[in-house]
Amino acid sequence: MSNTATHPSPHRVVIVGGGFAGLYAAKALGRSKDVTVTLIDKRNFHLFQPLLYQVATGKLSPGDISSPLRSILSASRNTNVLMDEVTDIQPETRQIVLKGSTLEYDSLIVATGVSHHYFGKDEWASVAPGLKTVEDALEMRRRIFLAFEAAEKETDPEKRRAWLTFVVVGGGPTGVELAGALAELAHSILKNEFRSIDTTEAQVLLLEGLDRVLPPYPPELSAEAEASLTQLGVTVQTSTLVTNISDGVVTLKQGDRTEQVQAKTVLWAAGVKASAMGKVLSEKAGAELDRVGRVVVAPDLSLPSNPDIFVIGDLAHYAHQDDKPLPGVAPVAMQQGEYIARLVKQRLKGASLPPFRYSDGGSLAVIGRNAAVANLGKFKLSGFPAWLIWIFVHIYYLIEFDNKLIVMTQWFWSYFTRKGGARLITGEEGMVDGELAPLSVEREKEPVEV
Repeated sequence: MSNTATHPSPHRVVIVGGGFAGLYAAKALGRSKDVTVTLIDKRNFHLFQPLLYQVATGKLSPGDISSPLRSILSASRNTNVLMDEVTDIQPETRQIVLKGSTLEYDSLIVATGVSHHYFGKDEWASVAPGLKTVEDALEMRRRIFLAFEAAEKETDPEKRRAWLTFVVVGGGPTGVELAGALAELAHSILKNEFRSIDTTEAQVLLLEGLDRVLPPYPPELSAEAEASLTQLGVTVQTSTLVTNISDGVVTLKQGDRTEQVQAKTVLWAAGVKASAMGKVLSEKAGAELDRVGRVVVAPDLSLPSNPDIFVIGDLAHYAHQDDKPLPGVAPVAMQQGEYIARLVKQRLKGASLPPFRYSDGGSLAVIGRNAAVANLGKFKLSGFPAWLIWIFVHIYYLIEFDNKLIVMTQWFWSYFTRKGGARLITGEEGMVDGELAPLSVEREKEPVEV
């Protein structure tokens, strides 16, 4: 057991990362008189990542799914929020190094999540953006709607077809939801808004390396999801690997067969890797990492070599339940954040808690209008009932009331009008010599209205 109980009062808890895991830990510790909490994040807002694909396809605005961290934690008088970045950890002195300053801790909670993984092909990042941040979603949105605008002006049929071909790499929940939203956008929302093109001729191609979409789900729900995607107009190709992406051409390998697809818009949803904090913890705190850089944690989510450092959320490799790592989903992060808060409080009393155990309430993935799949343990649903559950669950987990109200209103309006109102193309760069210009780092950050 840690010697936490010997530390001077109040106990200093530092949380790195304002995602689901870090935020839920901060909220649970927020009313404790025995601790002070410092939450550090590079952003000043919490982002509801499960709905990022709706920002990317113009159904929601970034501010609809974002909440200021200071506002969320304003009632917690023992909590301080810092907009900063951690560059190093010094466990021997219990300090973290920020840009230009240091901060002492008694308990350190690291919840910095994961980023995109291109499996050794990092050069693809510029041509196949992933979907983890607001900037990612806005870049996707820019590429998607510029593609339709370019097709409207293109007179060459072959080039026009390439602009109207969208390739989504990865058939997990993000890829399935993104592909379904793209198909709805092309075949329903935009179909009467252009004059030179028929947007219903757009091809959405969803690629998955394994033998079915939604691999973590039961096979029958994977089959339902693929059928729903096909009905929406998505072409699903499983057991298919991407071997190259270059100059508007995606090279695919399916068994011994190689194929090239002309596509101007490629979107990445195929894999993740741990944030850089995993490597820092390995080098400075002796943490063990798995093959994608996640930190292997003890049953109480601490580092075996440093019991006052905890790793939670997507960055944690927790394999003490069912002999396999827990999935990188929001409910896991939320429950781990709340568990760590309880554990810190118990340690201050000289006690502890049983190992963390995830209570799995099920998993959901939406495909499109009235179509979703839900794996609720004994109950497996698809179609309209699963879609209703998906809506209510996502509204429930949005952090602040105004976000819940805005998103519910937007979805209600979109459902009955089949319109999406956030279809803005941002950034000064657009087309250069008939090609999509990359968005510069200085200009890619659209202000988030929170």
